[in-house]
Amino acid sequence: MKKFLMASVALFALPSGANAAVTLTFEGLTNLQEVGSFYGPDYVFSQGSLALIDFDAGGSGNTANEPSGQTSLVFLNVNSAILNVTNGFTTGFSFFYSANSTGFVSVYDDFNAGGNLLGQIAIVNQYNQNCAGDPSGSYCNWTASGVAFGGLAKSIDFGGTANFVVYDNITFGSVNPGGGVPEPAAWAMMLAGFGLVGGAMRRRQANVSFA
Repeated sequence: MKKFLMASVALFALPSGANAAVTLTFEGLTNLQEVGSFYGPDYVFSQGSLALIDFDAGGSGNTANEPSGQTSLVFLNVNSAILNVTNGFTTGFSFFYSANSTGFVSVYDDFNAGGNLLGQIAIVNQYNQNCAGDPSGSYCNWTASGVAFGGLAKSIDFGGTANFVVYDNITFGSVNPGGGVPEPAAWAMMLAGFGLVGGAMRRRQANVSFA
């Protein structure tokens, strides 16, 4: 049975001087809702960009230990996983991700992944490695990743990572994503009452949301 991740949306700015970074957290969207122009007109996602809420919070997401809230982002179509930024952004781009696939996230200086490639972030398969804390979601390991670049960026291509990668806290203007995940030591303390949960993690390929 397929498992799909869907997320809700929220937006906040990080205080970093005149050019404060902006982070999309997806809190506020309903489960499996199209993100589309939810953050418009500044940030517009291509069709098939869906909010995914953690199953534990009443959604269909096969996720756990989200960096912030209970909602994240998943792309269903590898050929149209695009985010356009109307006014562009500079300095850097970053996010948290959990992936059961490999691929690249690319930053371009024109809309719809056009123009020049300004920067690229590699996605690695790490979704269920060394997980602690919430044991009920397979996509439980989140990695912070970012890239610095010169020039004005106008779009992001998430191609190659559809349906097997979930994103959260997408941040513009910084190489470090806003928000954060609990420290491993803090999760270790919580695990004391749960016993061993590692054996329950599925090793086979799992999608990020439930169908």
